[in-house]
Amino acid sequence: MTTPNAPVSRYPATYGFALYARSRALPATVATLLATALLAALGAHELHAYIDPDKRVPVVALAPMLAAAAIGASLHQHSTELDRAAVRPWWPRRLAHLLALTALAAALLALAVPGHAQTFGASAIVRNLLGAVGISALAAALIGARLSWLPMIVCLSTQYLAGGGVHGRTVTVWAWAMQPGPEPAAWATAATLFLAGTAAYVMHGPRPDGSRD
Repeated sequence: MTTPNAPVSRYPATYGFALYARSRALPATVATLLATALLAALGAHELHAYIDPDKRVPVVALAPMLAAAAIGASLHQHSTELDRAAVRPWWPRRLAHLLALTALAAALLALAVPGHAQTFGASAIVRNLLGAVGISALAAALIGARLSWLPMIVCLSTQYLAGGGVHGRTVTVWAWAMQPGPEPAAWATAATLFLAGTAAYVMHGPRPDGSRD
């Protein structure tokens, strides 16, 4: 005897993934990442960055902001109480969620601005994406996923406006998003932000809306 719930019981893993994807708006997030990569590619071409790689600075600084904002928004939980009542721990799913979207965004943006790794190419845009996602994930854990874009955009916008013409040893740390691709200090800063944000989000999840804890 069949029941209306038979398809669900036959494919629990598939149904569970589909439900998770819908609750986190993953289809819309993936579409946003694809659109961001397309805009980055068009922007790099219109700026004639294939002639002068330095003209890619707006692309490698701004495109990761859009991608990280989309990823941060997808970290929102609509029902914190139900998630806490789950039998299995949530941290593996949070980790897989964040890493999968970051890897997808990194691959798409790297393809959007290929070549010229020594200046502002794929290396720089991937590094900036990692740092931006780290800030968004950390903000999601501290102030909530719906506002996770705000600290990240303020940080990268400030660097873009103030760090372009500044030189010195410390600028590679505080203006890491404006540095050429292989700059070690810039990579170290972005990697630290990514690891810190990932750890905070994976262990604690996003801060519930309206929480005053």
